[in-house]
Amino acid sequence: MSRLHVVSGKGGTGKTTVAAALALALATEGRRTLLVEVEGRQGIAQLFETEALPYEERKIAVGPASEGAAPWGPSGAPSAGDPARGGGGRRAGGEVHALAIDAERALLDYLQMFYKLGSAGRALKKLGAIDFATTIAPGLRDVLLTGKACEAVRRKDKNGKFVYDAVVMDAPPTGRITRFLNVNDEVAGLAKIGPIHNQAQAVMRVLKSPETAVHLVTLLEEMPVQETADGVEELRAAGIPVGSIVINMTRPALLDNGDLDIAARDARGGVAKALSQAGLGGARRGGLAERLIDPLLEQAREHAERVELERAEHAELTALGLPTYELELLPEGVDLAGLYHLARDLRKQGPI
Repeated sequence: MSRLHVVSGKGGTGKTTVAAALALALATEGRRTLLVEVEGRQGIAQLFETEALPYEERKIAVGPASEGAAPWGPSGAPSAGDPARGGGGRRAGGEVHALAIDAERALLDYLQMFYKLGSAGRALKKLGAIDFATTIAPGLRDVLLTGKACEAVRRKDKNGKFVYDAVVMDAPPTGRITRFLNVNDEVAGLAKIGPIHNQAQAVMRVLKSPETAVHLVTLLEEMPVQETADGVEELRAAGIPVGSIVINMTRPALLDNGDLDIAARDARGGVAKALSQAGLGGARRGGLAERLIDPLLEQAREHAERVELERAEHAELTALGLPTYELELLPEGVDLAGLYHLARDLRKQGPI
């Protein structure tokens, strides 16, 4: 079975960006990765600067080539004769495919698979029965969405090899990730036996297997960190494997500990003298250097407070006992080049 990476996070933490970067990072050394979207926002298409994704698997990117990098995924590095290897030890990048799962289309697939409805299924869609079914039974919607991803995880080609080395799911936010993944409980009241029950059981076997990992994306802020901690607790209670924590949009500390102490003490004289020595006017009272002190010290104090807060939040995340990865804030925003940059950062920090 391929490895399934589920990426969740509080809204605004950049979980879709992290999911896309992870898919790129995994698509190295000739590997194939499927990036799955389940919320219908077309966020993947926007990140990869491509047209809206249809309900079909489509190649959208080539993973970065790696040079002597540690292997990703469960199957190990390609052998010496593998065509994925390039000359001089450089290994060619793999492929990233993407799929935007639509619950109605997935239900049609389901009906065709188990009941062979064919044109009757299409007629049901026209009558609005598909939307009705997935609206009154949200648990069924989750079974269909997760089921499609789990099918891709298990799928093999005609030679008996798994089609994808890894599947990455851009999942719902942390607040409802456990309920979304724990589909067996969700459909318990809908079907005790039959195809729906069997489908839910098959999905849960994948989601609770060692080949599945849920990664939670957060920022070094109080609310995202608390939601991450709550999500970890809920997932563990449900028996769903938690993989790692990705701290996104980190910013470097611009001042070292000594400078932070100076900022905290409001050392006006030392700052005025330093400004004067830098050529920004004399240190005399009312001079340019003195007029710059208050706004500079205010910025320094704000920076010191932020650093102190982020260190405390980082300690809270470390206490959860999970592998932690950090991705820096991209000042110019996330474009395709930025995604590759984040993918390289993930690889440098080791297998995820």
